[in-house]
Amino acid sequence: MQKQTFLQGTLILIFAGLITRLLGFINRIVVARLMGEEGIGLYNMALPTLFLVYTLSQFGLPIAISKRVAEAEARNDTRKMKQILVISLLVTGTLSIFFSIAMIIGAPLIATKLLTDERTLYPLIAITPMVPISAIGSVIRGYFQGRQNMKPQSYAQVLEQIIRISCVAFFVRLFLPYGIEYAASGAMISVIIGELLSLMLMIHLFRKDTKIKIQGAFFSSIKNSIGTLKSLLSIALPSTGSRLVSSISNFLEPILVAQSLAIAGIQTSIATKQYGELTGYAIPLLFFPTFITHSLAVALIPNISEAEANRNHNLVHYRVHQAIRISFASGAISTVIMSLFSVPILQFMYGTSNASRFIVFMAPFFLLIYIQFPMNAALQALDYAKLAMWNNIISTVVKFAVLIFFTSNSTFGIMGAAIGLTVGVVLGTMLHYATLHRVISFRIEFSDMVKMTTLIVITWLTGKFLQQLFPDYGENFLIFIITLLLLLVIYIFLLFTLRFVTKDELEQIPILKRLFS
Repeated sequence: MQKQTFLQGTLILIFAGLITRLLGFINRIVVARLMGEEGIGLYNMALPTLFLVYTLSQFGLPIAISKRVAEAEARNDTRKMKQILVISLLVTGTLSIFFSIAMIIGAPLIATKLLTDERTLYPLIAITPMVPISAIGSVIRGYFQGRQNMKPQSYAQVLEQIIRISCVAFFVRLFLPYGIEYAASGAMISVIIGELLSLMLMIHLFRKDTKIKIQGAFFSSIKNSIGTLKSLLSIALPSTGSRLVSSISNFLEPILVAQSLAIAGIQTSIATKQYGELTGYAIPLLFFPTFITHSLAVALIPNISEAEANRNHNLVHYRVHQAIRISFASGAISTVIMSLFSVPILQFMYGTSNASRFIVFMAPFFLLIYIQFPMNAALQALDYAKLAMWNNIISTVVKFAVLIFFTSNSTFGIMGAAIGLTVGVVLGTMLHYATLHRVISFRIEFSDMVKMTTLIVITWLTGKFLQQLFPDYGENFLIFIITLLLLLVIYIFLLFTLRFVTKDELEQIPILKRLFS
């Protein structure tokens, strides 16, 4: 088993996440140009139901597996790791079958009564096989994360996106003549094929790289494993609560938006199109840097778990601070670019800039979502998942209250949904930070806040200067790319000048260490 350090594992996940996000954007561009805003709206209205069922079938076990396997690895307890795998596979396998059947039975009700668009029935049915495939994959992924080997899931992520892109155009074109709802179903089928082949790769790597054999003495591993189950559930239950809140939020969001827009007097087809602009165009761009923060969060859990088990509290504080610092650095440049260049980005990618108003409004506030991920991961790794769950519940309730209030008002319309999402992000981050400060006395130093502010201001002023220097950036793609590259070079210089990234950290990566030696 090839184990990586915190930064090595993070870097592997970041590279895989970057490739995956770029391929994902290619996939979205293809789908958007083939199906348009209405088709994207149907596609995105069906996905939250999948995520809800997916969360229920996983039962919060991936995070629990990662933490408990990391602890067992520190003790070199192979028997315990096998028990963790067997129990997790049994629980997720059973739950995924049950909820898949429930999803098929409930699809007509969800489509007609809740989503208010009966055309979403076909995408809902088409995506159901994804549930058991993803549930099994999540267990294996949690095992590799716990052993701090991030390569298998990175390979699987990239493969999944490559397969999806290879299939999506074919299936969308195949079903498009029958209607936009069938085309959305075709896009779902490409997702399933990609996920299935990704799972097959994960299973192959698991058999190749580990000495643990699940087949051998399967039932004997279940016996006398009540303690293992309890240790998993102590993390899984509150983690499930947090993910369930998020999934229920994603599930209810299109329903509440559709119902609120109906109250505001907006027709169903127009509402679906507007929701497609917000969730299909704006939100993915705003969430683009989260592949870095998610990578940090994934690598953070086993590292903090190991440090906490060894009572190394200074290392715990350092890892959390390090993750927040790097997360902010990754999000700051995205915030500036989205704020200044949203119109040309949307125009070059999708051929329309209708969603720019959402991005310009939300981008400054979404800077906080990038540091929220590692904070949430730190709370889970420190066995404070229950507190993280309550933070998520509070921010979600407030988000929906604001969303309904503004979206149902014809003056705001779909922009009310953007306001609600923004309030949820800001409040959730503030609550996580307050909780970390209360339980481990963690705080961001004033000097760090000054550096963060300086980084944002200088980068934004540089971007404005480059816009004036290259006035044709919005019409000429080459000039646009040159503008962004110049901004990125200056930004990297600022990162090193303000010590957001240090030489010591770079030297922890073998390839870069040779450059500095």
